[in-house]
Amino acid sequence: MEGLAQLLPIVLLFVVFYFLLIRPQRKKQQEAVAMQNSLTVGSRVMTTTGLFGTVVGFADEDVILEVAPGVETRWVKAAIGRVVVEDQPVDDEHHTDETTDGDNVAESPETGDSSTRKS
Repeated sequence: MEGLAQLLPIVLLFVVFYFLLIRPQRKKQQEAVAMQNSLTVGSRVMTTTGLFGTVVGFADEDVILEVAPGVETRWVKAAIGRVVVEDQPVDDEHHTDETTDGDNVAESPETGDSSTRKS
């Protein structure tokens, strides 16, 4: 009975890891594979590296993307991160506001966050 009591925390730890880490990751991976297998010609996609393109064909397990008029590149299906919906704006985490003259101006330490201010 003591051996079971000592083994119980290890089993509980594995169960917690399974439900909090392994299972959600597996589900996310299955959804990504399903999305990649449902691609059709004409779909607008974004690769995992952030390149936007339109699917123009398939070659074996690869996808042919047109990234500019007349410019086609070959990608592994696993490199397709998501299908872009035209009605939905693209999330741009690194969006910068441009000044009126077109130049980007870096913030001075006095106007930056508290970790960069000089005392």
